[in-house]
This record gives sequence, C-alpha cells and structure tokens, in this order.
Amino acid sequence: MDGGFSRRWMPGHFQSEDRFRRVSSRQNAQVKELRRLFGEAMPSQEGEIAIEGMHLVEEAIRSGLKLSTVFFSESARERAHKLLPQLAAHTEALLLPDDVFASAVPSETPQGIAALVRVKVFAFDDLFAPSPPLLVATTGLQDPGNLGTIARSAEAFDVTGLLLGERTVSPWNWKAVRASAGSLFRVPMLKVGLAKALSEIKARGARVLATSSHKGISIAEADLRGPVAVVIGSEGAGVPKDVLALADGVVAIPQSARVESLNAAIAASILLYEAARQRA
Repeated sequence: MDGGFSRRWMPGHFQSEDRFRRVSSRQNAQVKELRRLFGEAMPSQEGEIAIEGMHLVEEAIRSGLKLSTVFFSESARERAHKLLPQLAAHTEALLLPDDVFASAVPSETPQGIAALVRVKVFAFDDLFAPSPPLLVATTGLQDPGNLGTIARSAEAFDVTGLLLGERTVSPWNWKAVRASAGSLFRVPMLKVGLAKALSEIKARGARVLATSSHKGISIAEADLRGPVAVVIGSEGAGVPKDVLALADGVVAIPQSARVESLNAAIAASILLYEAARQRA
C-alpha cells in the first residue's frame, strides 16, 4: 500500500528514478575519473574538473557549464531528486553506494553529490574587458583556500581577470573551488609566466602595483581608478624582488606594527574593496 500511495502522490519522484544509472564498483571508469581529477587538481584532456557539493554543482549549472556526469550517493537520494530537474538531457546521473562515493571524493564528510564539469577557457584579451581593466596577479600563493577566497572577492568587486603566476596553487584544487563558492567558474583566469604577463599588461597601458605588509603608500592614497593590476604574494615571502622590479608602485594596508602581515586573501579583499569604492 505504501508503494501505491507514493506512486499516486509522487509521480515525479518515480519518473526521476529513471535518470539514475546504478554503479556499484569502485573500478567503474567514471568513478575512477572522478577520483583521478580530484587528486590531480587539473583539467582533463576534455577540459573537465571534479567538483563536490550541492552548492557547487548548482553554481556550475548557473554559470552555464557543461556537466557530463553527476554522481549521487544512496544517502543523498532525496537531494538528488531536487537537483535532477536542473540537469541537461545529456548529463548522466550515477547512483553509487555510500562507500563507493566516499572512495572517490576528498572531503571527510561527503555531501553525496559530485560532478565532472567542463570549465571555461579564457584568452589574455578576455581579462581586459570591460574597460578599464582591474586585474589581480598572484605569485607563490600556495594555500588553495586563499586562492578561492581571492577569486570570490574578485567577482564581488568586479575584477576583470586573474593572472596566476609561478608557484601558485592550481585553481582547480577542490579546496580552492570550494572556497570560491563558484566564482572560479566565472572570473576570467589564466596561468602565466608572471614577468612576461606583467610586461604585456604595462604595454597595454595598465599600471602594476605590488603589495607589501608595511612599506609603500597607503591604499587610501593609491589611485586605483584606471587600468591597474595588483600583485598578491605569498603570506611568508611576499612579492618576489624580480616582480617588485616590474611594479610601478607599492601599496600597503595600514595596520598595527604588532601584526607581521595580513592573510593574503584578506589583504587582497581589502585592496579590491578600495578599488571598487574608488571606481564607483
């Protein structure tokens, strides 16, 4: 009787069951690809990355990205039914036992939803539209949470592009993607050789401003209204000397001398807020 009652009152629920393909093996090719992409933190030859969590999957859909496969754990079946109507017809939906799902994702407490997503590829010119460009360049930034947070602030404050220089963590590290809350799907971004990229930026009429913990002009005195690229270094070493040599100036956030430095993501967010305030 329970089954008849459910079919009578929840036909969509049973119809959506047809979207699932059940997979029980950890050696399934798609499960192995999900595990591999999480581990390598780099796009596949097809340009796909692995993401995890309901919010990120919904953000990928909202960003217009192509999802080839979405993975659901058995315990997330009810949430899966809420997401299935948002999936394109070409997206395959796999239903996995909880232990198989957990074996393929990096988080310790999986939400039960993951996906293979094709990310956008940008050209250098994309970082300069609209005008005037506001760019953020990173060098030596190793913490994925910081990079993701910078991307989130970049989108919030209308940054036109991110330049990821040497020794910067992969933006497709799962912790970076999670910290970005989907912004890494949308903000134009390139991995670059920073010296060459900064020279090109200057040739296009933009100023390059390096950041420092205590030295340099205050951000309140810096003119951030025109074409400009702000360089963010690592928390420990800051901006390297060879990059500083290319900068047109150095800006600093006034802070107590008792504090050695701000977190890189916080410093970047403060600078970008000030740039947005001036540009408003």
